[in-house]
Amino acid sequence: MIDSTSERSNTSKHTAHPHVRYTVADSLMRYAEFLGYGDIHIKIDEKTGLKAIVAIHNLSRGPAIGGCRMVSYQTIDKAMEDALRLGYMMSYKAAINNLPHGGAKAVIVKPKVIKNHEALFEKFGEFVNELGGRYITAVDSGTSSKEMDIIAKRTPFVTCTTQSGADGDPSPLTALGVRRAIEAAVKFKIGRDSIEGIHVAIQGAGHVGYYLAKELHALGATLTMSDINTSLLQRCVDEFSVMTCHPDEIYSVNADVFSPCALGAILNLKTIKQLKTPIVAGSANNQLSHHHYGTLLHERGILYAPDFLINAGGLIHVAVLYAHSDMKKSLEQINNIYHTVYEIYEHSARENKATSEIAERIARDRLQLR
Repeated sequence: MIDSTSERSNTSKHTAHPHVRYTVADSLMRYAEFLGYGDIHIKIDEKTGLKAIVAIHNLSRGPAIGGCRMVSYQTIDKAMEDALRLGYMMSYKAAINNLPHGGAKAVIVKPKVIKNHEALFEKFGEFVNELGGRYITAVDSGTSSKEMDIIAKRTPFVTCTTQSGADGDPSPLTALGVRRAIEAAVKFKIGRDSIEGIHVAIQGAGHVGYYLAKELHALGATLTMSDINTSLLQRCVDEFSVMTCHPDEIYSVNADVFSPCALGAILNLKTIKQLKTPIVAGSANNQLSHHHYGTLLHERGILYAPDFLINAGGLIHVAVLYAHSDMKKSLEQINNIYHTVYEIYEHSARENKATSEIAERIARDRLQLR
């Protein structure tokens, strides 16, 4: 195992020398320092073809927890960047939802040909076990409960196994958390206890977008959706009678809620000016293309539900399953997103500051980051 550990002072400042050329490795290390890492572990096993990265962002609240994704990457550098970015986000999600965990992410670079699927994931399980409980792995893109069962043969530091009661797809649970945040926003901003008749414009008809539409439709909401994938969009039309629009038009739909459930960094100067909704609440990660745009939304009177808070249903689920193997308790904590985000809305109103700023400050305080 190649083990790269960065001990970082949160008060240090790093200034690039104008005459120094930085390699990709330099850039990744600087990125890791900027995000406040933590441990970065790499495992390469020629026999199984395993090339894996575990990025452990923060351990101040407890062992780090985060999914293991296996997808194709053009380069190892891209895989490393993905692990760093996602592990950092998991810390914030765990902290703001008061989970006793730090954040981490594992990335397996998907081989072009997998010689022995079981052997590869057993070797990954050994890798996780070598970390001594600092990291707890779970399902993510490209993995399922089947892979977690294999990993569990080599380490106890795994959740989302079939024995734990997980079905491998966190999308319905993520959608539940977003729906609860929308209900809290509607109560706070519009003064309504029900979302019946509330018009929600959903960007993205993929896994979470679909399940969110299902939740909202069942509660009587009016839905407009967009997606570049017409077959996914048609599925929502057929099942939930949603209205549709061109992807470029979703920002200007005259609705009560705009719910981004696709790509990140979609809230920028151009799109924010187009919004005709008093509320933004969706599942997409990193919705603000710059953190200053949270303040812009606030100044425009648009209530923003911080994405890393409300899309944490999947993380809450795997954390509770690991600790308690209790689906009922998992659902209770996901439903509690309503109260957590409502308190953020109230805090924002009292201080006249952006909800994103309030949520980030709370998370950083809990992570003991300055």
